[in-house]
Amino acid sequence: MTREQGFQLNARLEADAYEIGDLPLCRVLLMDDARYPWLILVPRRPDVAEFIDLPVEERLELMEEIALAQMVVRDVSKPDKINVGALGNVVRQLHVHVIARFVSDEAWPGPVWGKGERVPYPPHMVGPLIDRFEKALGLSA
Repeated sequence: MTREQGFQLNARLEADAYEIGDLPLCRVLLMDDARYPWLILVPRRPDVAEFIDLPVEERLELMEEIALAQMVVRDVSKPDKINVGALGNVVRQLHVHVIARFVSDEAWPGPVWGKGERVPYPPHMVGPLIDRFEKALGLSA
């Protein structure tokens, strides 16, 4: 039995984001909000709500994957700042947001949550953007 057996992506995350692919620990998602280039990392472990629910070695692996996601967001999006957060108040499943921020965005300098309405990506932009993130994450063939 593998450690990811029984993992199921939370329905809200699945509805609000596009799947990019899997790193060794995390499923990587692209939040469907064109206002902010925004990756979400979800450890593929069942019943994990908190960072401390992961064994030590997986906590370290998660930190490395967060750092990789930050580098990729920086390289792909050229933001002024990168926000990282794991709140879990609405979606209990452990997931980490890596969000590109710009001094020109509508929420600056505050948090993105609760500011305005989500703006879905136009269909013609989704594929190319996912391809760019896949390539930058080393997930494309």
